[in-house]
Amino acid sequence: MPTYEYECQQCHERVEAVQKFTDPTLTVCPLCGGELRKVFSAVGIVFKGSGFYKNDSRGSTPKKTTTPAPSADSGTTTPATSTPAPTPTPSSSAPAASTTSSD
Repeated sequence: MPTYEYECQQCHERVEAVQKFTDPTLTVCPLCGGELRKVFSAVGIVFKGSGFYKNDSRGSTPKKTTTPAPSADSGTTTPATSTPAPTPTPSSSAPAASTTSSD
């Protein structure tokens, strides 16, 4: 059931009443017996679900790009991420070169 707010025209006291839509409006102030009038206020709005906020219409990743995207007409594809090739390390099991000469 909705809650209605009334204001007395003589003493300016505000009264709240929980009433059905079919109940008659209050007309007499319970404090001074003056005339009551309904007070209309702004209705609170709650936006639920997606699509109402600025970030709902954007993708999850930013649109900032530093390199141009490959063209679909080029026919070649480039990997999204490239890993560097491992650098070879000298092996200690290889035979050492001999620097002595035999006469």
